[in-house]
Amino acid sequence: MRAGKYLLGAALLFSGTAQAQFNEPRPVPPAEADIILEDAQIYTPDGWARALAISNGAIVAVGDEAAVAPHRTPQTRVFDLDGKMVMPGLHDMHVHPQGAGLAEKACEIPHGSSPDAIFRIVGECAGRAGPGAWITGSGYQNDSFGSTPPHKSMLDRVAPNNPVLLRDISGHSGWANSAALKLAGIDRNTADPENGIIERGANGEPTGVLRESAASLVSMKIPEPTVDEAAEALSWSLANMMSHGITAYDDAGVSETTARAYAQLADAGRLKQRVRGCLWGGDMALLDRYMLYARERFSPSCVKLMLDGVPTDGHTAAMVDPYEPIGHDAHDQTARERGLIMIPQDELNALVTQLDRRGLTVKFHAAGDAAVRAGLNAIEAARAANGPGGQYHNVGHNSFVQMSDIQRGRELGAAFEFSPYIWFPSPIIGDIRKAVGEERMKRWIPVKDALDAGALVVPGSDWSVVPSVNPWIAIETLVTRQVPGGGGEVLGAQERITLDQAVDIFTRQAARQMNFDHATGTIEEGKLADLVVLDRNIFSIPITDVHNTKVLMTLINGEIVHQTQ
Repeated sequence: MRAGKYLLGAALLFSGTAQAQFNEPRPVPPAEADIILEDAQIYTPDGWARALAISNGAIVAVGDEAAVAPHRTPQTRVFDLDGKMVMPGLHDMHVHPQGAGLAEKACEIPHGSSPDAIFRIVGECAGRAGPGAWITGSGYQNDSFGSTPPHKSMLDRVAPNNPVLLRDISGHSGWANSAALKLAGIDRNTADPENGIIERGANGEPTGVLRESAASLVSMKIPEPTVDEAAEALSWSLANMMSHGITAYDDAGVSETTARAYAQLADAGRLKQRVRGCLWGGDMALLDRYMLYARERFSPSCVKLMLDGVPTDGHTAAMVDPYEPIGHDAHDQTARERGLIMIPQDELNALVTQLDRRGLTVKFHAAGDAAVRAGLNAIEAARAANGPGGQYHNVGHNSFVQMSDIQRGRELGAAFEFSPYIWFPSPIIGDIRKAVGEERMKRWIPVKDALDAGALVVPGSDWSVVPSVNPWIAIETLVTRQVPGGGGEVLGAQERITLDQAVDIFTRQAARQMNFDHATGTIEEGKLADLVVLDRNIFSIPITDVHNTKVLMTLINGEIVHQTQ
């Protein structure tokens, strides 16, 4: 009898729940707006709107003044934008903000510097440092030295009392002086490490130039920043990015110190952007406790795997076809004819399958087309083992991609992350062109090919490898394929895209790759208010002026996190 009563009660409850589906919804009073933006040009999927209202971090109305009027209260902050443009917040899907912040205090070499300028800068840095203190920095370009490549003796002369390690413009080669090599125990008898090359002279002595993992033999001797130092470096970079309208990003190389720094900033209320942290794949101990550092705005749900190097003078990016021949004095030319693959395919397949099963997104460093292919092979293996769907695993950089692999990536549900910040006449372009030849440069960074195939395409600056995180430079140059402001050579003209497409990959498509497009990426009622207000409508000015765009206001979750005076 008692069981019958329970069943009857459950039936009545279910009946009421089911009936509610067919009832007219009860009227809900309009949400009281915290902020209203009016007299604006608002970029939405349905065209241009004039006003929007924000309540508790969410967009509750988009349209004209009449649409937002019911949400206005005496306490609402109303911004009359005098016709200024409003658009969704931008994404940077490959950035190194801790490194960028730390670089502000390092011995940085401006891109394009001559050897004499490099020696002067390093000498000044050594003069400011105490004897024995490390001198670190980046930005030198091997090509700028002409027929006499960088050598440890050059740094010995300007910094005789300090160990020195400089990274090149790509970040994939290092240049050390004798003191740094000695501290790392590198001499003529030191074997090349796995996935690394110690450049040597005719006598077998190390020259001081270290490729890929060989540079780590020196860098591991440099004292790590503390968590507090890392947090302050991050804080500086985050403010910089917010000033450019970047409301969400992927940190493309998170160590334990970096993860702790993010947690510290979040706990103090200082982390505003939505951040997905890509943990270094070699640190399995960190992967075993990654959720320890998870916070509302920091999701350590991505893993970074290095598949190759870069297609520059070192010939370390993995290529399907051979590089152009390199000089007679190059070390082990045969081994580098097609670059380096850093993880054997069977090991990579097993690792990506395991990470995919755990629900983690994989971000590959893959600059060469053979590395891109290896990454897609691993995604294919994961799909076969774990089933379709899952994460949008992210093949990063894609400087060169075979056409057949672009279509395959779309079918596999992979995302192609391009780095559209490095344009001619940046010093690195001449280096890449010399390494791969003119024919392959016609499809360098094949963004249009990927979009035409229907693939998911997202942007990544790779800052601080590039000197600026400014996304407006990238948005313009995706369209023009020229230097900011136009003029000069059009590099890879067949890969130019439209301004609408460029904006879409920085907003909607990037939000989808972060698995967050239900909440951000477009301006629509019900989504979160991650928005930027611009000083100009980028659709009504010459495309060559877009790089000059200034962000007047950045909002995340309806909070104003950046505002010009």
